[in-house]
Amino acid sequence: METALERIRAKITELEEKLANLHIAERELQELGEASAPKTRFAPPSAVAGQSDSTHEAGSQQTIGATITDVLREHGSLSVKAIGTQIAAMGRDINNRAISFSLQAMKKRGLVKSADGEWTLAKGRSKRAR
Repeated sequence: METALERIRAKITELEEKLANLHIAERELQELGEASAPKTRFAPPSAVAGQSDSTHEAGSQQTIGATITDVLREHGSLSVKAIGTQIAAMGRDINNRAISFSLQAMKKRGLVKSADGEWTLAKGRSKRAR
């Protein structure tokens, strides 16, 4: 039987994981919306909290979009569920809803396309050689 202290510690760990995923989603949204977002006078959340992104556990992880791009580049055309399975195999805990949201945002930017319930990288979107 768990003690109250053990339950509290487990809940703290669970909330920290959720917070890390929210930080990843926040960075993804900032990356997607930089071009169209209106300029604000507010300080970024990390400055308000007194912490830089490098102090967060999630700071060392790839964005969801970058992870999806890697999976699609490696495995080709996949469904949202299959993308989630591949991401989970990489050790990331990202739910299918977040994956679907990121795919829709990437579709609007022309990075991916969907056909018959499967997602693929859009052709002609490659990085230039340096």
